[in-house]
Formats: sequence, structure tokens, C-alpha cells
Amino acid sequence: MYLVSVILLLFVLPAASVLIDLVWVGGTDLLLLIGKWFVFWAVGVRLFIAGVRQVVQPQFTSEGIFEIKDRAAFVIVREVGFGNLSMGTLGLASLAKSGFLVPAAIVGGLYYGLAGAGHLLRRGRNFAGQTAMISDLMMFVVLAVFVASRAF
Repeated sequence: MYLVSVILLLFVLPAASVLIDLVWVGGTDLLLLIGKWFVFWAVGVRLFIAGVRQVVQPQFTSEGIFEIKDRAAFVIVREVGFGNLSMGTLGLASLAKSGFLVPAAIVGGLYYGLAGAGHLLRRGRNFAGQTAMISDLMMFVVLAVFVASRAF
């Protein structure tokens, strides 16, 4: 289920939204559409859902991704969940308030890049950790390209 949600929220749904916006709405700025939809889905929906899950069910992140069986880690995972809820809310709001788009891309992109680097440096990653590393680094690149396109 984790892999399916990652594929849907980080690749399929954003790409489909960009295509729909291009074809039916008639968007012309491809990088803006990529930024808009990847921020909404990858930063907004994905991080908001992850935050809810980390707050409500911290053992998934603690045990499933990091293989930490100690219940004491749940407190830290919940704190991470609060951060994900906050970033996710900003990403969701960017669809209604375009001025939030670049800040959400910066914050979400930095988070994905740093989290991906953290996974990369961790030896002995399991499948979920490997999936998180690859998808985090890919989202970092997509969001960094979008932010760079708006800055220059």
C-alpha cells in the first residue's frame, strides 16, 4: 500500500493534473503547471496524509521505515508528523492562494531533499526506506527546478 500511495501521490496524480490542465484548461506555462500540481499533490496531499498517519499511527514510520521497535520513538515521530501536517497544509493552500506556491515548493523541496539525503546516508535500508529515499530525492529535483524557474 505504501508503494502504491507514493507512486500515485508523487507521480501519477501530479502528472495527470498537469496534462488535464494543459489540455482542458489551456495552461501555457509548463513549469508553472508542474510546480502547481506537484506542490499540491507531493507537498500538500502527500505530506498532510503522512502527518496524519505519523500523529495517529507513529509505529508505521518508526518500525516500517526506520526499523525502530522502541515505543519511545513514537513521541519523536509524532513531532515529525506535526511538521508534515504544517507543510502539507501550506501545499494544499497553494492551490487556492497562488502566492503560497513558491514558499510551499521551497519548504517541501528542502524537506524532501534533506529527508532523501538522510535516507541515502543510512546503511541497510529496507524496501520502504529505499522507496522513501528515491521518491524524496526525485521530488527534491522536481521542486528545485520549479523554484529555480521562478527565481530567474
